[in-house]
Amino acid sequence: MRLKNKVALITGGSSGIGRATCLLFAKEGAKVVVVDINENEGEATVEMIKKEGGEAAFIKADVSKASECKAMVDFAEKQYGGLHILFNNAGIMHSNDGDSQSTEEDVFDLTMNINVKGVFFGCKYGIALMRKSGGGSIINTASFVAHLGAATPQIAYTASKGAVLAMSRELAIIHAREGIRVNALSPGPLRTELLMKFLNTEEKKQRRLVHIPMGRFGEAEEMAKATLFLASDESSYMTGTEFLVDGGITAAYVTPE
Repeated sequence: MRLKNKVALITGGSSGIGRATCLLFAKEGAKVVVVDINENEGEATVEMIKKEGGEAAFIKADVSKASECKAMVDFAEKQYGGLHILFNNAGIMHSNDGDSQSTEEDVFDLTMNINVKGVFFGCKYGIALMRKSGGGSIINTASFVAHLGAATPQIAYTASKGAVLAMSRELAIIHAREGIRVNALSPGPLRTELLMKFLNTEEKKQRRLVHIPMGRFGEAEEMAKATLFLASDESSYMTGTEFLVDGGITAAYVTPE
């Protein structure tokens, strides 16, 4: 077990990458704090873990609110006595997020509050407990769109993920001598509810698929395995970097014949 005796806090744990990672981390021996705004599905993730013999607990939190992020970290300490892995994964991709002309200010602000401030607050409160726990690994979910203009416009989301990358590098440098590693996971297009709701027509799906050399969307379970590597001691000499798991899209953004 690669995460035996570790405590992991995972935001966005009710679905997609978050749920897949919760399940995998528990299987690898971690005690998992499942965090989400969706209480029913978050509790369902915990039940899935317990059915497999793992250990997990749920707390409802809106990561855009500082007080709720503090509460989730306090919960981890009270429940399991520390924190060794922090996966700041919660995020949104708003259906009304388009180009600069069509995207309203409230959509932009909401996206930044959840996708960027959520990572900031997670680290603000999580790092303090991680220090007390002897160090650990922080993984922040960014995206391949931080590198490329998206064929289907999503300006707020793209900007938010660029901010996550920059913040991850800064955090890594500041905390490297404390035994705290910080890396960003940048998934490519995935067959998750989040993206499928955004790419809500076959035309939109094909506009994205045509640029992926592998010719398919990635799976949440594939991202969970990448996150496990970053969370475990197998990546002990990695910090301040970005792990692109994208089916080749950033290496060859071309339309095949």
